[in-house]
Parts: sequence; structure tokens; C-alpha cells
Amino acid sequence: MYLTFVLENLFAILIALVIINFIVNEVLKFLNNKWRGRKIPDVLNEVYSTDRYITYVNYKRETYRLSVITATINLVVILAMLIFGFSFLDNWLRLFVDKEIFISILFICVIGIAMDIISLPFDLYETFVIEQKYGFNRTTLKTFILDKLRVYMLASIVGLPVLYLIIWLYGKFGADFWWLAWLVITIFSILMSLLYSNLIVPIFNKQTPLDEGELRDKINTLSMETDFKLDNIYMIDASKRSTKSNAYFTGLGSKKRIVLYDTLLKTISQDEILSILAHEIGHYKKKHTFKGLITSIIQTGLLLFLFSIIVESPAIYESLNVKPGFHIGLIIFMILYSPISFILSILFNYFSRKHEFEADGFAVEHSYGSALIKALKSLTSNNLSDLNPYPLFIKVYYSHPSLLQRINNISKKMVDKANLEKQIL
Repeated sequence: MYLTFVLENLFAILIALVIINFIVNEVLKFLNNKWRGRKIPDVLNEVYSTDRYITYVNYKRETYRLSVITATINLVVILAMLIFGFSFLDNWLRLFVDKEIFISILFICVIGIAMDIISLPFDLYETFVIEQKYGFNRTTLKTFILDKLRVYMLASIVGLPVLYLIIWLYGKFGADFWWLAWLVITIFSILMSLLYSNLIVPIFNKQTPLDEGELRDKINTLSMETDFKLDNIYMIDASKRSTKSNAYFTGLGSKKRIVLYDTLLKTISQDEILSILAHEIGHYKKKHTFKGLITSIIQTGLLLFLFSIIVESPAIYESLNVKPGFHIGLIIFMILYSPISFILSILFNYFSRKHEFEADGFAVEHSYGSALIKALKSLTSNNLSDLNPYPLFIKVYYSHPSLLQRINNISKKMVDKANLEKQIL
């Protein structure tokens, strides 16, 4: 009876899921934006000067307004495509192409390009108006255009062959394609983890090994203290696009490397940089990168298995009066899967935040707690990041804890470490 109800009302369910997803996201964004009006916790008072705080509030207000507009337009486009566009595009492509595999590839490409074109004016406004106004943007129009072309080039060279192979597997093996596609995507994900910094990043940015000098000497000392080989430390020319700062850990095994934004080296002290490196080393020592990869592989397998059930269900296509096809099944599945995806993202973000706490704890263990707090405050101020987001917003969307949560966690770890050292003495 339940299945019959779903099939008889599938179109209405798809529409409802799209609208509910929009409402949930926008309500949480609204609450988070409103939450900024609350009193700042005392421990965060020094993050922003009075003038900088006003700049922060105005910046967040403008980015919030733009996000509401773009989300609303995306909603209208998706609803219009569901009601009129998807079946029309499918029928139109069939006038020119006979093979299902090429119909599916063209369908996905057209939808992707169309969504990119729709978002283009808002991307331009965000980059050249909002980011420019608040002193972040360093992207020229030439770089912006070249970045777009590079993305399309990568999609063509890397993405299309993988997509072709997956659709071919579906055409060859039907519902059983999912585990073969899982194997293909798993191999691809591992290769990307190993080769991302060597093959993909250089297309967009220049990476150079960190120069010899005082900072490098201190890093070598940190390397010995943490028993972590730190030969692969690179500086990336992020300043050609933005003044915002960051650092990240990437790769596996011998291909692992830590990448520092060049803007980071200009805005914080050497001890603060070392604290960030200690944090990134903590991710590797705690095997967070490996755990994240395994989790992603498991999630992909689950997704493909569920998709194999949907895409091979004739009743679903009949209830929507559309022709069966990989691409149409993919659209239906993505919408039906959205509640599960929403729940899983909350779960994965929880573990991601847990990993961040653990990496912070590793930095504290090696006496970089105070420096890390200073670094986090500096990064927050430099990037005009949120001080203390709405609690539910953090649980749903944040892969990292808030600044307040991290400071409280680091401070507690520092007290615990000091107490333990007293006991030993």
C-alpha cells in the first residue's frame, strides 16, 4: 500500500521534497543570520576591533542576501525543470541522438552547463562586487574566465570518461552495475587523493616548496618532535585570487603534503603557523584523511546501491510518464535521496568536527595551544568569519567546530595537560 501511494503521488512527492529542502535550508540560514545580533561571548571580544566588527556584520549581511536570492532562483529553475524541462530536454535530445549512453551524457552535460550559466551573474557579483568591496578579491576578469575554462577542460578530460564508463556499465549489466561503478569510483577517488596536488592544483595555482630559513628550521624541529616527515611543505599563490588565508593537508603515503596559502605567511606569526602545521600533522597522525576516504567510499557504495534500485524500476517512470533512462533515473533518485543525504551530512559533519577537535588536541600536546588560539582568532578576523554561529546551523552544515567551540576545547586541553604535568612532577 505504501509503495502504491508513493508511485501514485511520486510527482507531488518530488515537488514537495524540493520545496521542503529549500525551506529547511533557508530557515536555518535566517536563524543563523539573526543569531549574529546576540551578545558576543567575552572570550571572543578581542577577535574584531569595533570597526572590523561593523565590517564583519555588513559583509555577512550582504553575502546572506545574495545566498537567499540565488537559492530562490535555483528553486524556481528546479521546479520549472521538473514540471516542464526534464522530459522536454529528453525528448528533444532523442530527435538527434539514438544511443542511450550519449543521450544520458548529453542530458547531464546540458543540465550542468545550464545551471552554471544561471549561476554566472551571481558568481560575478559575489567576486567583483561583494568580495571586492570588502578587500578580499584579487581575481581579475581574465583569471575568472580562465578558471571557468579550466574547470570545463577538467570535466571533459577527467569527468566525461568516468561518466561514460559508469553509464556503459549500467547499459551492460543493468541493476548489477552498481558494484562495478563503485569499484571504478573508488579507484578514481584513491588516485585523486594521491595525485590531486601534483596534477589538479597546478592547473589553477603555482605551488612552491617552502624556502629555507628560520621558519623552515622551526618546522624541521616540529617534524622531529612529532615524528612526522615534513619534506613536502608547499606554499600556494592563493593571493592571486583572494586575500583570505588557509592551510590544508592532502594526499596519502609518500604523496602527502601540507599546503600553506601565501596569504597566511603574511598575516600571522611563525609560532601561529607552526600551530597550524601541528594541527594538520594531527589530522595525519589520527588517520583522519584515511578515515574520511573510507567513509566516502562506503557512502558512495550505499548511494550507488540505492540508485540501482530506483533506476531499474519501470513503475517510477510510468508514474511520471517519462521514458526510462539513466539520466532521468538520476534526477529522480537525487531528489528522493535528499532526505537521506541531509541526515548523512549531519552525521558526517559531526565526525568531521570531532576530528578537528582531535587535531587541535594534538597541537596542544606539542605545546602549541596558545599559538593555535591566536592563529584561529587571526584567521577569523582576516577572513571575516562567523564568531559564534547558530548552534543548529553548526550541527547541520559545519564540518569544523565554531571558533568559540575550538577555543573552549583547546583551553580545556591545555588545563588538562598542565594538571597532568603537575601530577608527574
